[in-house]
Amino acid sequence: MQFRLATYNIHKGIGGVDRRYRPQRIIETLAKYRPDIVMLQEVDDGVPRSRGHQQVELLADALGMRYRVFQPNVKLTKGVYGNAVLSRLPISEVRNIELTIPLKKRRRAQFVRCRYRVEGHIHRLVVVNTHLGLAGFERKIQLRKLIHAEVFVHTHHETPLIIAGDFNDVYGKLGRRMLQDAGFRCAVGRTKTFPAILPLRPLDRIYYRGRLELVHSFASRSKLARQASDHLPLIVDMRTT
Repeated sequence: MQFRLATYNIHKGIGGVDRRYRPQRIIETLAKYRPDIVMLQEVDDGVPRSRGHQQVELLADALGMRYRVFQPNVKLTKGVYGNAVLSRLPISEVRNIELTIPLKKRRRAQFVRCRYRVEGHIHRLVVVNTHLGLAGFERKIQLRKLIHAEVFVHTHHETPLIIAGDFNDVYGKLGRRMLQDAGFRCAVGRTKTFPAILPLRPLDRIYYRGRLELVHSFASRSKLARQASDHLPLIVDMRTT
């Protein structure tokens, strides 16, 4: 099976330059590439700055993605924001992996099992969506916690598994050895995604392991993508083997 996956820090639907809330720009940016799975960070739910929208429902409905799961992480005076996974493949299991470091903002990862059918047989694909912290030491601890989480330990090394999200990976080196030692390969090199208007930093990453083959990867650099958020979306085409 070949599929397309995108990871995108949508910045609550607020443009990185004009600071305007325009969720339609996020929708149109993603719709252009027709991903089968979308991993989102900085997704609002019931927050005044985003008109109280439940953004996971708004985006999933607009993109025609039947399966969606929201992970609220940060409580605000009114509403919350966090991570979300949207999928055209059925979702069979969702786990939350705690990554919060004391005295730092709450961070978690979403561990999501999807199902797909090939020649009458049901197979599993695991995707892990995360948004790591701003401090270097924090990110290293979080990544270590992530790959040593119980759900990882009990996932067979040949099971198709993707970790993606906003790693805040300023220099493009975070976790390279750690993830390689755990059997992961980087799907996107040092592709720069931040700031969207003139990308200078490879903050967003996609890693994979198991029975997966990378077909193609790129960051959207359309005019609309440069306006829609402060990050560009990363997109990969992959094939299960």
